Amino acid sequence: MNIRRIAVLAAVLFPIAAVLAQEKPAKPRAESHFGSHLPPAAIAAMQGIRPNNIETHVRFLSHDLLEGRGTGQRGGDVAAEYIAAQFALYGLKPAGENDSYLQKVPMVGITPGTDTRFTLVLANGQSSDLKPTDLKPIALKPLDDYVAYDQTQQPESTVDAEIVYVGYGIEAPEYNWDDYKGVDVKGKILLMLVNEPPSDDPKFFTGKALTYYGRWVYKYEEAARKGAVGAILIHKTEMASYGWDVVRNSNSGEKSYLKLDGTPMLKAAAWIQLSVARNLVAASGLDLDKMMAEATSRDFKPVPLHVRLSAHMTSKVRPFESNNVIAVLPGADAVLKSEGVMYTAHYDHLGIRPDMPGDNIYNGAMDNATGCGILMEIARAYAGAAQKPRRSIYFVSVTAEEQGLLGSEYLGKHPPIPAGKISLDLNYDDVSPLGAPEEVQVSGAERTTFYPAVQAIAQDFRFKIRPDARPEAGHYYRSDHFSLARVGIPAFSINEGMKFKHHDEAWGLKQDADYTAHHYHQPSDEYHPGMDYTSDAAMARFGFALGWEAANQARPVGWKKGDEFERARRASQ
Repeated sequence: MNIRRIAVLAAVLFPIAAVLAQEKPAKPRAESHFGSHLPPAAIAAMQGIRPNNIETHVRFLSHDLLEGRGTGQRGGDVAAEYIAAQFALYGLKPAGENDSYLQKVPMVGITPGTDTRFTLVLANGQSSDLKPTDLKPIALKPLDDYVAYDQTQQPESTVDAEIVYVGYGIEAPEYNWDDYKGVDVKGKILLMLVNEPPSDDPKFFTGKALTYYGRWVYKYEEAARKGAVGAILIHKTEMASYGWDVVRNSNSGEKSYLKLDGTPMLKAAAWIQLSVARNLVAASGLDLDKMMAEATSRDFKPVPLHVRLSAHMTSKVRPFESNNVIAVLPGADAVLKSEGVMYTAHYDHLGIRPDMPGDNIYNGAMDNATGCGILMEIARAYAGAAQKPRRSIYFVSVTAEEQGLLGSEYLGKHPPIPAGKISLDLNYDDVSPLGAPEEVQVSGAERTTFYPAVQAIAQDFRFKIRPDARPEAGHYYRSDHFSLARVGIPAFSINEGMKFKHHDEAWGLKQDADYTAHHYHQPSDEYHPGMDYTSDAAMARFGFALGWEAANQARPVGWKKGDEFERARRASQ
């Protein structure tokens, strides 16, 4: 679809721009003092960012008509076209494929078949210590007991393999940690814990802060690299930092994968409930709590469980293309315009579940219509600025974040300019409209050379930088900035903290806890009139200032020495 058609589509189907044009410009905020960080033209553009513009985008993107913006579903495609249309109306240049705003992402949708069978059985030649009644075949119930997908993208496969407990399933030489100890696990099913060994030592798996080694994505990847046919993660709410409902809702219905490129994949990538794991381990005469404690030691060695997984995996395989949406504001400097600063936000959510009674649309108003609204408002502000920054500014709304950061993974592998020329990525994900914030969270910014500028600009805004309240949850590795960091691009997300004007910290913590418990990845994550988007506009202005500063610095942003992504940065340059 060319630029003219997109503009016509926006004018006919999405007349929001006309509404926004009728609004009065926002008055400058007297409480902001930017010193030398921004020139007057940039301050004027930034101060034009308006909460009701963001709210209007959120209202549309989370409407029932978009059916939860599922990846590879009609509603997701409509969202992508809507965002592209807004970029066109702002006058930004397309930076996708074929002079368009769209970057095609080849994907495959996998839906587990109703005839899939997932059964635990006693292994042949079991230990003589086991009793005859140890384990009768136990057929696990999908969604209640387990979730599983066949990552090999085959319509049918059979698994009959011994289960081996591998603790946390981590091999990390830099921490002198190896759960595998050289044991050959080819053809096995690996049972493992989520998260990583607990520690207060910042030099050991960064202490309480979760690293990539603790993420389920790493554990599946490592199991496949070692030749395992399957991996089963034991879900424990305290370790995963979210309940089974999140696992079930994120792993039911169709799940998307990038089209295979030769990377090893698992026939059974699964989660099981803690109670199921206890029964499985007990069948070998072992105690799960004791085994979990033993896994925290460097001396841990893999434990065969004398239990097999017998599974018949059937899948509906649907090849399709989804799209990242990419626009660019070319830089003003003849040399530095070949480099860029990037803003990102994912537009997808969990879609619709036709077989679910009641409200079955996962609207994703907070997650992540808010981030998209912020992204578009920042783009509008940059496009309307009387002065342009030295480096180019890229605005990217990615697909399939909820499917495992797939859209941003593809973007990282196929960036609009080489990764080594992208100075910084600023990401927005799930910014709740809760009023005027007095804090910001920029977890991961402290790992970059840009952090002094972040601190200075936060002070200009009179924001206190709030440390990650739950570093053990590994939030840094759970949003799209991580995909850019993996290819070396300094990246972090911007969000509000827990302290808001006219409220104490306890109020903010209560709002956050209520959202996580009752709305995160639930159909109830919906738009409601009366929400206060002051916070979203504040985060947009703060991000505008950060991006402008990064785009005009003499030297590009880097990772601090010794950071886990420093090597990838050097390789990209």
